[in-house]
Amino acid sequence: MRLERVAAHVPVGARLADIGSDHGYLPVALLRRGLIAAAVAGEVALTPFHAAQRSVRENALGSAITVRLADGLAAIEPEDGITAISICGMGGETIRDILDSGKARLSGRERLVLQPNGGEQPLRQWLMENGYRILGEEVLRENRFYYEIIVAERTGPVTYTPEELYFGPLQLQARSPAFLAKWQRMLHLKQKTLAQAVPEEKAQDIARQAQWISELLA
Repeated sequence: MRLERVAAHVPVGARLADIGSDHGYLPVALLRRGLIAAAVAGEVALTPFHAAQRSVRENALGSAITVRLADGLAAIEPEDGITAISICGMGGETIRDILDSGKARLSGRERLVLQPNGGEQPLRQWLMENGYRILGEEVLRENRFYYEIIVAERTGPVTYTPEELYFGPLQLQARSPAFLAKWQRMLHLKQKTLAQAVPEEKAQDIARQAQWISELLA
């Protein structure tokens, strides 16, 4: 379901770079449905790299999907003409670091479709600092876990408040049932943490977040 929702945010006809492609499921599914023009599947580890190669071969998509063994955005070459980049299933800080260290490979015209496993706040901070506006956000629950999808494009200067960076600017407006359920659970976890012995500075931070969440849910 998570990959289906990510797929829904990839523009039709895009030239997609799927970074950390694992088995290459996303580009293979999109190409089989005729929804994208071409794709690059980038993988830094050998086992998933071979798995992606196998998926592409078994689906006879070798002419449309290029599988590359590369670190992050190093998988992208200028001649690929990439118009969308998906990075899914890793921590928000890791996604941020991939984008930051690969900045030279970004033309600024790509749509970013990001699915962090936690660490959304630092990722949104990077997007804001680099002139990316958040155009789409979604929270979904799968196997007891809550996942977020963040869609962004570079538009020039954009400013978000600390709360918007924490919760997501569009999530704050939409307040979907999954979003509210996620933060109810988070509030419970923060209160549990505060009941334990935590360093003063950290406790202040968690207390502020708990207050934000309480206000949100009120």
